Amino acid sequence: MTNTRFADLGVDQDLVDALSSRGITSPFEIQKLAIPDGLSGRDVCGKAKTGSGKTLAFGIPLLQCLPKGGPKRPTGLALVPTRELAVQVCRELEPLAECRELRIEAIYGGAPIERQVASLHKGVDFVVATPGRIIDLIQQGEMSVADLEGVVIDEADRMADMGFMPQVEWILRRAEKGHQTLLFSATLDGMVGSLISRYQKDPVTHEVASREITVAEMEHRFLAVHEMDRVRVAARIIRSSSRTIVFSRTKWGADKLAGKLVAEDVKAAAIHGDLRQAQREKALADFIDGKIQCLVATDVAARGIHVDDVNVVIHYDPPSDAKTYVHRSGRTARAGESGMVVSLVLWNEELEVRKLLRRLGMKQPIVEVFSNDVRLDDLTGWDPAVEAA
Repeated sequence: MTNTRFADLGVDQDLVDALSSRGITSPFEIQKLAIPDGLSGRDVCGKAKTGSGKTLAFGIPLLQCLPKGGPKRPTGLALVPTRELAVQVCRELEPLAECRELRIEAIYGGAPIERQVASLHKGVDFVVATPGRIIDLIQQGEMSVADLEGVVIDEADRMADMGFMPQVEWILRRAEKGHQTLLFSATLDGMVGSLISRYQKDPVTHEVASREITVAEMEHRFLAVHEMDRVRVAARIIRSSSRTIVFSRTKWGADKLAGKLVAEDVKAAAIHGDLRQAQREKALADFIDGKIQCLVATDVAARGIHVDDVNVVIHYDPPSDAKTYVHRSGRTARAGESGMVVSLVLWNEELEVRKLLRRLGMKQPIVEVFSNDVRLDDLTGWDPAVEAA
């Protein structure tokens, strides 16, 4: 189908209008495949990566078809692995829910449970939640899953990685009413496969061939820096780019580095697991809105960051292994853009970084720089390999 529009997939006009008012007129591949089956009431199993547009692929069919729920008895539930993702999914689906006068709410641990209980008592139709908090609410009798008509399991592979599968199954076993189940995951084997066979009825499977971004598609710079000058080098790189994620090995290191960058006149914030949820959400929202130039993140916190226009990733501390290097670096080069990945290397880290380069099959010189080096203002403008030659 060329130039498919949402209306061609069976999406109602009020939802089509709500989408187009946000500039969303053409469905992504996973949406083209999954929405018609979702609207027909089928169970859908979608193999698609983060950033492929799957939120609307499950959100549109459910919001078009869900009836209103009663107090403490939602009719729709989406289970997600992280609080950040719960907030993000809610934000994306809220305008569509409003069209249908449906109430959608993100519910997760780390936020006041009393406020969530009060919302449920008023009546929430579609809950987007992390599994642990939902179990607490069910056990306290503050929420029932007996009336669910639509259930989404989003990023099922990450739920399995994070050890949430027993909780997900606990919830699904209690949703006794015959309901539609939409599952999305980057992989469909292992624990995810057994979840599909146990809790989905004759699902239709759609796969979007997602290309892994390879290291070859990114630009890489390995810069030898001096400990006293390292923050200034990072600050200069950040100032000349629009959005940067800087990776720190520890939570304490992330806080300390964010403070040092602010002292260098860079708008920066840290994001890691020890921060209060409200602080994490504010940092992420400010980053998305362009109020801050840089997020200093730990590897774990970065799982919850899905932002398309990150043009530079800085490894302030070297990654523990090649897989982490690729995973961190993949935060840039999203949505078809190529990105710049910078590793700052202290003298005592060079040996480790050279080993990493060999494992990655990369031939990259490590170039010494100081913070007054004009090359830092335009890292794409020079080729270290040529200079080394």
